[in-house]
Amino acid sequence: MYGSGMKARTRVSNIGPGSRPQSKGEPERNLWSSLLNGVASGKKLPEKNLLVLGGNVELQREFLETLESDTSRRPQDRRRKKPPVANEFALGYTYQDVLDADHDDILARLSIYLLADSSPTFSALVKPLLTKKTISETLVVILLDWADPWSWARQLRDWVRFLRGILVSLEDDCQVTAEETMKEWQQRRRGAPYEGGPAATNDSSINVPLGQGEWDEPLGLPICVACHGTEKIEALEKDHGWREEEFDFALQYLRTILLKHGSSLIYTSLSVPNSLPNLIHSSLGIHSLLKRQTLKHNVIDREKVLIPPNWDSWGKIHVLREGFDVEGISGGWSIDIEIPPSPSKKPPSSQLPEEEDPESSTPPPPPHPLHRPSSPKVDGSVLHAYEENILNPYKDRPSTFPPIGKVPLDTTAPTMQEFLKSAQEQMQKLAEAESQPQSTSTAFTTTATNTSTPTRPPTKDGGRVNEHIGPVQFNMGGIQVDADEMVRKLKERGEKKKDYGPGTPEGMKKETQELEQFFKGLIDKTKGRGSPRVGSGAQKTGEQPGAAGGGGGGGGQAG
Repeated sequence: MYGSGMKARTRVSNIGPGSRPQSKGEPERNLWSSLLNGVASGKKLPEKNLLVLGGNVELQREFLETLESDTSRRPQDRRRKKPPVANEFALGYTYQDVLDADHDDILARLSIYLLADSSPTFSALVKPLLTKKTISETLVVILLDWADPWSWARQLRDWVRFLRGILVSLEDDCQVTAEETMKEWQQRRRGAPYEGGPAATNDSSINVPLGQGEWDEPLGLPICVACHGTEKIEALEKDHGWREEEFDFALQYLRTILLKHGSSLIYTSLSVPNSLPNLIHSSLGIHSLLKRQTLKHNVIDREKVLIPPNWDSWGKIHVLREGFDVEGISGGWSIDIEIPPSPSKKPPSSQLPEEEDPESSTPPPPPHPLHRPSSPKVDGSVLHAYEENILNPYKDRPSTFPPIGKVPLDTTAPTMQEFLKSAQEQMQKLAEAESQPQSTSTAFTTTATNTSTPTRPPTKDGGRVNEHIGPVQFNMGGIQVDADEMVRKLKERGEKKKDYGPGTPEGMKKETQELEQFFKGLIDKTKGRGSPRVGSGAQKTGEQPGAAGGGGGGGGQAG
């Protein structure tokens, strides 16, 4: 390469500004650009997509932490800032860099999309993510919560229908790519160490025949079901009385229906180490160049269950517990996941049966959030078989909350004419209300008059209450005051003021009498004060003769 580079440089340097370049040297001029493009493409990170369906905001964040958790990371790598997780509205997004075993090289960039609602309204957000180029590089994870295991079957049915509806609406070339991807996954040899990805097969000419119930319903994308929050298993045993039978039935049911889609199954927890990173990375074809990691199945440890893809079978499901109808569950699941027909438009009222009146019929009350609606049983359906064995403890429990319905995602806006018509009716009602002010004011006055003097109905057994309570007394400035007596006097005073209020003839006459009595009292007091003074003076003058007589008497005695 060095010699060819020198040769190309010499030929380019010999070409003068006025000389004409030879046609033979034209391809050699693009040598460096092709070399740079080759180096750039070699350093480009492989991009993988992970679509997480189900759960809520908190559960999805815990799942991402479990996926990223690695105890062998170096301290400087742990202090690295994590990318933000935007999963609060509709379709969320974040990314993760998958590091090698020594944490020096980045193996791949993992783009993670998160969706919590299985409503068909959100299918328009997921459909652009599935293209001819990205289908083979995408893994779907259906997230289930151990907080409500009684709803797992219904959630899985809704998500399978959701994915089916999207894949059916894809373009023809995308559907062909999805079928080829599923064929590659089906042809993988069972029993070999699972390294993930369709490219892990050593000999593509070996076709292992599929067993009963395997890959009966491929969805076009590889699926992984993660039951997150195994630390809540203990609460199920203590609070809801779960036993081994319930745990085994739930596991057998999940393994049976996931076998039809070629899906893997894992129980995860943020507090318990698990093989979630290895399962996700190997399913996407991300392999470490320094350390070879294999996945080992586990169906014994309740908190670390792991079922790799293409490992399970009906025989292995039977071994867990006898009496489980694997064939019946597998056949009925195909009926449950059928997409129901879209609701057609309502027929006009003239075509309705005579016994039904569309105007008089009232809609049923909205269901409570904890009370999941029970769909009618379909012939061959196995959804109710799961719900009858895994009972919902909140289904028949009376709730103190008012019934709250789920807010519909789809809304229908009225046309312009309908909106203007409704607005005109409202304006007419307001105009009629404003044109009757007299009647309104009269009614208001009457109401105010009636409410100004309210009459309190007598209380029942008032005498008994007073007997038990007794008189109410309190101390005011050292004087003991009876509250009942004071209230009685205040009432009497108020009645007198009401009967003989100021400004009335009776009141003026009474005031005149009171003034006359007041002045007469003053005169009497004045007379009373004057008479004692006169008496006292006479008494003093009378004392003088007595005193003189006494003196005379004394003189007489003396004489």
